[in-house]
Amino acid sequence: MRPFVLCALGLILGLWSALSVALPANRPAFGFTRVAIETSVGTIIVAVDQKRAPRTAANFLTYVDDGRFDGVTFYRAARRKSDPHYGLIQGGIDTDARRSLPPVVHEPTSRTGILHLDATLSMARPNRPNSAMGNFFITIGATPNMDARGDYIGYAAFGHVVGGMDVVRKILSVPTCCGSGPMRGQMIVKPIRILRARRLDGTAKPTRGVKPWLIGIKRTTR
Repeated sequence: MRPFVLCALGLILGLWSALSVALPANRPAFGFTRVAIETSVGTIIVAVDQKRAPRTAANFLTYVDDGRFDGVTFYRAARRKSDPHYGLIQGGIDTDARRSLPPVVHEPTSRTGILHLDATLSMARPNRPNSAMGNFFITIGATPNMDARGDYIGYAAFGHVVGGMDVVRKILSVPTCCGSGPMRGQMIVKPIRILRARRLDGTAKPTRGVKPWLIGIKRTTR
């Protein structure tokens, strides 16, 4: 094959690869459901992997569909000491038990194959298995220490950011303080509000019954 043909073929393949990465932000991809997380500093769009991490994805989408993330915050920004441009941000219901659902069964990266690369969406949890509920984090830069290995169960990655990484980086850079243990100095001084989280694909499937966090909130009518 002639050199110019090889060059053209390489250019086409490179363009196709770039497009395939960009497409999920604009339209749904098979096996994924996109969610828009609207914050006070901009919108983050994530693609939830229902095929490889079905239980974790279903748990997250239930929080979204119920409106359990509406009005909560991103409350943690953990910057790496070696390079503060990398790390993770964490948000969700924090310790608000009124918004919580039962813990979800852990799906380790060794089973799902979803590694903690840059822009990965994953579940936060206490230091025990099968305990994740309504808190999640987004990585900025690869974070392989979150992946399962040997007896270490790691964290359950279940998607990735497909739009709004500039917003994620903005949240990572805000002032922090306080906290204890591994979170010492990582709590955001003025937490970033999550105004609303909503599906961009498919039909919402909210749970039935009382929503305790809404009790006592006055609704205005026009």
